[in-house]
Amino acid sequence: MSTTAPDHDPLDLEAVDAIELWVGNALQAAHFYRTGWGFDIVAYAGPETGVRDKVSYVLQQGKLRLVVTSSLREGTEIARHVARHGDGARDIALRVADAEAAFKEAVRRGAVPMRGPWDEKDDHGIVRRATIGAYGETVHTFVERSDYSGEFAPGYEARTTVPDPLPPVGLLDFDHSVANVELNRMNFWVDFYEKVLGFHLIQGFTDEDISTEYSALMSKVVSDGVGRIKFPINEPAPGKKRSQVDEYLDFYNGPGLQHIAIATDDIVSSVQALEARGLEFMRVPDTYYEDLRDRFEDLDLDVDVLERYGILADRDDEGYLLQIFSRMNQDRPTVFFELIERHGSRGFGNGNFKALFVALEREQERRGNL
Repeated sequence: MSTTAPDHDPLDLEAVDAIELWVGNALQAAHFYRTGWGFDIVAYAGPETGVRDKVSYVLQQGKLRLVVTSSLREGTEIARHVARHGDGARDIALRVADAEAAFKEAVRRGAVPMRGPWDEKDDHGIVRRATIGAYGETVHTFVERSDYSGEFAPGYEARTTVPDPLPPVGLLDFDHSVANVELNRMNFWVDFYEKVLGFHLIQGFTDEDISTEYSALMSKVVSDGVGRIKFPINEPAPGKKRSQVDEYLDFYNGPGLQHIAIATDDIVSSVQALEARGLEFMRVPDTYYEDLRDRFEDLDLDVDVLERYGILADRDDEGYLLQIFSRMNQDRPTVFFELIERHGSRGFGNGNFKALFVALEREQERRGNL
């Protein structure tokens, strides 16, 4: 296995290895993410591979990797998690050079150990993992796979996806993932990521930045030292009515991952492909695009096309970005996706917060939860 040099930070994170969702029916979830979002099913684990109590499908697109897992038995940790939270993210796994060293250092800095280092072996080599706790029942597993040549991990068999007749979506990689936590817990988790994983606070937004007449939230963004991994953390703020974070916390029964932002280099083509696959996106008020024309009149940006597909735009001193938010990926109003195309900007669509919040409130109102 790999060793850690004395001058190397064991918590130098290489990437988000995968996000694992615990779901009620992994077969159907895998079909949804393949057909709706254009992922390939590349690996499978279950009774046929020697795993007796659960099934998992590994989905990949570009550098993105999702794992959907469901229980085969009642009373298991997975079954209890799904009963409490619905389909949701359990593990935001982080790739490291040395999982054991990363785990020991994280625990030394104050992380709650969930499972100490363990090895998984087969003819393709070894994958080493170790897990710490995060917000709610979410965990981070450190994954060391430098000595593994198989498709995903021991216990999985490679799967060949049937050719997809639908248009390719063009998703590239994880951009960021957003947590919703309880009132007055945002700063606690910002401190956690700073102290335990060595992240830095890169942006912060108050309830004055993210609010409407009815509701508000506060948010801070932490990132690793080089910007490969970014975690915005939201908490509710007092308002006349319940915010989107309040609704999430009610239906998820606690804090958890709210949405996954995914990078694309052609957001219009991605949205066209996804709509052809039957997916729907949140819409902002039409007046948003009247203002956008003035804000972007100096750039060669086709605002009519953005309006047609409901794509948002924002700019800062470093450039601009385009973004759009899907409707929910499951019955509960909890987890959804964001697509983002960056042109220099390293922000998070600050100028779109108001319009997005209105769109989210419209969705809440349709559900009777505003």
